Amino acid sequence: MATSVERPEAPRLTAADAERVARECFGVCGEARALDSYVDQNFRVEDEDSRRVWVLKIAHAGEDPGALALQQEILTGLNDVLPGLAPRLRPAGQDALGAEIQGPDGQTHHAWMVEFLGGPLLADAPQRDALTWHGLGELLAQLHLAMEACPLSPAAREAAGRWHRWDLSHAAWTVGRLPASLSASECAQLRFHQAQFLGHVRPRLAALPAGLTHHDANDRNLLVRPGGGPARVAHVFDFGDMVHGPRVFDLAIAAAYAVLGSDQPEAVLQGLAAGYHSILPLMPQELEVLAPALAMRLVVSATVAAEDRVADPDNAYLSIHQAPLWDCLQILANWDHEAIAAGLQSATGLEPRTQTPAARPPLSRDQAAGLRAKHVGPSLSLSYSEPLEIAAGRGTYLFDKRGRAYLDCVNNVCHVGHCHPHVVAAGQAQMARLNTNTRYLHDNLGTYAERLAGLLPDPLEVVYLVNSGSEANELALRIARAATGRHNVLAVEAGYHGHTQALIDISHYKHGGKGGAGTPDWVRLVPLPDPYRGRYRADSPDPLDVRGDEALGQRYAVHVAEAAAGFEPAAMIAEALIGCGGQVVPPPGWLRSAFEHARAAGAVCIADEVQVGFGRIGSHLWAFEAQGAVPDIVTLGKPIGNGHPMAAVVTTRALADAFDNGMEYFATFGGNPVSCATGMAVLDVIEAEDLRENAARAGDQLIQGFRELAANHPAFQGRFGTVRGMGLYLGVEVVTDSESREPDAAFLAQLIDRAKDRGVLLSADGPQNNVLKIKPPMVFSEADARLLLDVLAAD
Repeated sequence: MATSVERPEAPRLTAADAERVARECFGVCGEARALDSYVDQNFRVEDEDSRRVWVLKIAHAGEDPGALALQQEILTGLNDVLPGLAPRLRPAGQDALGAEIQGPDGQTHHAWMVEFLGGPLLADAPQRDALTWHGLGELLAQLHLAMEACPLSPAAREAAGRWHRWDLSHAAWTVGRLPASLSASECAQLRFHQAQFLGHVRPRLAALPAGLTHHDANDRNLLVRPGGGPARVAHVFDFGDMVHGPRVFDLAIAAAYAVLGSDQPEAVLQGLAAGYHSILPLMPQELEVLAPALAMRLVVSATVAAEDRVADPDNAYLSIHQAPLWDCLQILANWDHEAIAAGLQSATGLEPRTQTPAARPPLSRDQAAGLRAKHVGPSLSLSYSEPLEIAAGRGTYLFDKRGRAYLDCVNNVCHVGHCHPHVVAAGQAQMARLNTNTRYLHDNLGTYAERLAGLLPDPLEVVYLVNSGSEANELALRIARAATGRHNVLAVEAGYHGHTQALIDISHYKHGGKGGAGTPDWVRLVPLPDPYRGRYRADSPDPLDVRGDEALGQRYAVHVAEAAAGFEPAAMIAEALIGCGGQVVPPPGWLRSAFEHARAAGAVCIADEVQVGFGRIGSHLWAFEAQGAVPDIVTLGKPIGNGHPMAAVVTTRALADAFDNGMEYFATFGGNPVSCATGMAVLDVIEAEDLRENAARAGDQLIQGFRELAANHPAFQGRFGTVRGMGLYLGVEVVTDSESREPDAAFLAQLIDRAKDRGVLLSADGPQNNVLKIKPPMVFSEADARLLLDVLAAD
């Protein structure tokens, strides 16, 4: 798909040139007068003989012939199906709908001619009432039905799928392209609405009813019936932006211009939807996207106009709709999306999809906060100084009670995206059929265990399914102790493995921090293998790219042998990428060598993949593979169920047999049919949507973007100590200056709060809370990455 957004150069014919073309190619003799246009040229030509008026259209030299064929074939078909709705063509000959001409610049252009439809523009109509908008909605529905009935050539059908920068389906191109001519406040408005579009509309695109759309039903392409009184739209013209896509986008585009300057924008939107629905019924999901799609059309208009004014500052047409646009965007930013959707449902008579007879009224913010303070333990913290009231999630976005979208850059639990429909459907279907424990034979348990084990290297083949990462790590310790007859554990500084007492005892991040009791005598810690801030540091010419080498990895790993000496460890547990330690990427080969030293001391080696498993690092499905290690036990959690409470332990046959010592192992909910169905659906999505490759691609984009900010943005020069990570598991060390490497948690906290206010959710981690952590859902897209970077770069 083409992604260039450069504006083509318009033709440069004079009025005399236009008169010659009209006469020689179309047999129309008369005076030509230039009309406002964008990248083509249009001339009004009145036939001196018949007194009929025509519009001569001169396409720019780079116009796709298929796109021209699409317009001409649709106009021909519409005048057969709905005569008078759109202008008629005047052919250049018996079989020719247009003609090739030579422009003054020597370039070849396609010329064609259409009937000039009389009547005032809707933009100039002084009176517009509820029936204006209801009638326009009806007209758009009639237009869609008529276009579907028009026969099209293969070239025209192909052109309907072309990319152009006004196509709302691909409006994410505007993210990260905010022109320098716009003010900081204007850019902030555009970013807000971009986030709403990416959160509300983009995940629903595939589910929206689609067809051929006009895609530019603005008030200067609509003619009203002549005469006094309120405006009634009668004709539509300028079909140059037609594309195949969601039909509701035509409503959104018409609404975008209808609400400019309106003192009742919600009523305008409701009237359009009701009129359309009376002819061509709308679906609930179409109503849900209407408001954010409307706003995004204005974002595209503002971005295009700002970019094109640089190249063509004298083109007045570029600013036709810009004056009231910014005030309108501010009004739209205050819209409650849930309330807007409810109003549209009422106007069209559709029942809300989420209503149930037993639904409880929502709590106010104060009520929710009060109940939490009264009945929920105070050690359970909230994010942000002003906590968010999150009510829904979809893809990479979370939504508050008003429907405001927030780009989620930190939730690695919803691995394949919030509320992924395939995962939701799988869990719902199994829940409706059966949910019980593992004391009965059921296909799901064995099938899922086989599939999961097949993704891990030999000799890992035996699966235990549990409910959380903490339970998985507890079970891993039990297996190691049963197999070795020992109790002691080797762990890594700043590591975190769960919230049970035994796991707090081995998690230095917890027992070494506030409220911690220190390291117990049955745990020995080895140094955090941090090439940037650790005991041994990488010697790199690029301080932003500090990864170290095999020698550095070996230097850290030897401390495992030292810690194990005389200690008789049952196990060594480690993350291949250390999360709470600050998203640390150890030097190459560290984990392989560390496990070799641990095994030499008789320990079982446990790889904690609870945060980084299932392809998050991009290059491999499991992070321990990137270190060249093969563990004896792997623990899995968080992403395994995409938010459903499940986790797993995968180990060798020998260790499983050693654990089978007569004491039955049973988890009430572990391995239940619903969990297994959910886990299989997650694996389906990872594979079908190639999410590992997406993680690698998006991660590279983010790393490059952070490094560019560090190098070029005044606010971040010297403040980003290092940018590290793999795939979509990244960390940025925030420091007071790059020389001292002094952690700056306060600066990062301000950055996180500012990003939240602009619709992007971030978080801090690391022993000094100075590491910006990025670990979003794996469906994090190029547009999401651009929005994150753009928000950080904003003044």
